[in-house]
Amino acid sequence: MTSNAGCSMRRLAVLAIVTISLTGCATVASDLRVTTVCPPVVEYSREFQARAADELNLLPEASAIAEMLADYGVMRDQARACGMRLD
Repeated sequence: MTSNAGCSMRRLAVLAIVTISLTGCATVASDLRVTTVCPPVVEYSREFQARAADELNLLPEASAIAEMLADYGVMRDQARACGMRLD
């Protein structure tokens, strides 16, 4: 039985050289940057906010709309925080 260890070593060496050579041809930087896009936060006047609060008070207790508005408030806070991050 003959040994093919020498052949395997040559193949491994060729594979390593080819791999090193191809990485030198890369056209894209390997350190990809992730860009965060923050949604804009609409600003409402005090009068408009007061009108919305009055309308919210007219809704029945445990209203689905009231729950949705609470979620919307959380999303607005998150959007504000997102815009304040320094990248």
